[in-house]
Amino acid sequence: MDVDRVLLAEPRGFCAGVEMAIKALAWMVRTFPAPVYCYHEIVHNRIVVERFEHLGVIFVDDIADVPVGSPIMLSAHGSAPEVVAAARARGSYVVDSVCPLVTKVHHEVKVRAGKGFRIVYVGHEGHEEAVGTMAVAPDSISRVESVAEVEALPEFDEPVALLAQTTLSHRDWEGVAEAVKVKYPGTWTPGRSDLCFATTNRQSALMAMAHRCDAIVVIGSANSSNTRALEKLAIEAGADRVYRVNHADELPDDLTGIVGVTAGASAPEELVDAVIARLAPREGVEDVRVTEEDEYFPPPRNIRELQSAIGVAVATMLGADPAEVSLVDDRQRAASEVLEALRLG
Repeated sequence: MDVDRVLLAEPRGFCAGVEMAIKALAWMVRTFPAPVYCYHEIVHNRIVVERFEHLGVIFVDDIADVPVGSPIMLSAHGSAPEVVAAARARGSYVVDSVCPLVTKVHHEVKVRAGKGFRIVYVGHEGHEEAVGTMAVAPDSISRVESVAEVEALPEFDEPVALLAQTTLSHRDWEGVAEAVKVKYPGTWTPGRSDLCFATTNRQSALMAMAHRCDAIVVIGSANSSNTRALEKLAIEAGADRVYRVNHADELPDDLTGIVGVTAGASAPEELVDAVIARLAPREGVEDVRVTEEDEYFPPPRNIRELQSAIGVAVATMLGADPAEVSLVDDRQRAASEVLEALRLG
């Protein structure tokens, strides 16, 4: 390789929802004896999934595959209401690590459906987030992902509400959303966009550097919607060469000039480090920052409650004042560091 410089997108990699979910599953691995069960992949990244599998986590696509009385984690993408109910009926301890932004969309679906709206939902067919969201009000929702699919929708007697999968790119969303509004004048939309701020930030960072790059490397798995959106955006931006990779060893050997590097919201920083090491830029790395990202999602409520209860119990046994018990602030440690610690044992 003959790479002069790497332009490194900022923000990149783990978003707040992924940070929360990975830390929550890591806590379950450390707290309960194996196996811990997880409904669907915790996030869409093979490295992360394989790391947890090595530690005894079993990922399932059907709650019925979980032995009764086992600890269960529900993935960050959100689960159908009947899945959540089945997990709570079956599991000894259940943690729902759904991203709060997905929870917001679920709430919007429930409220709009309850008010008699027909919901037009823009999302990818078969994506776990889309499947879980549509299951909130299956009789009141129609999924589309192209202008042609919007045009094929019937006329509805009820008012129309427009909602979206959080990990869509703006380019995937804008044209379809406009087509919905044209077809159904007066369409209701939420006051705050359903599109994930982290997805938007990563796309903005990519666009800020794309025009300077001879090639762009997007790190992340093929089943990650936001990663594929970054790959598509890089191609549409006119980059001569675009590569989506899971590992540094998937990079071609003939990259030259200036290479842009970014990572999807479920890709750990260790993969970024490995890619940069493989590229070995002679002139080093230049950060291309478009915004500071300081969003934080705390651990799921029942984890916080159990941590607090354990702390109070220990304090009581030791004769300390339970009122003075304080929990460790998980913001002090990034999920990438947690994953690395799990790898090292």
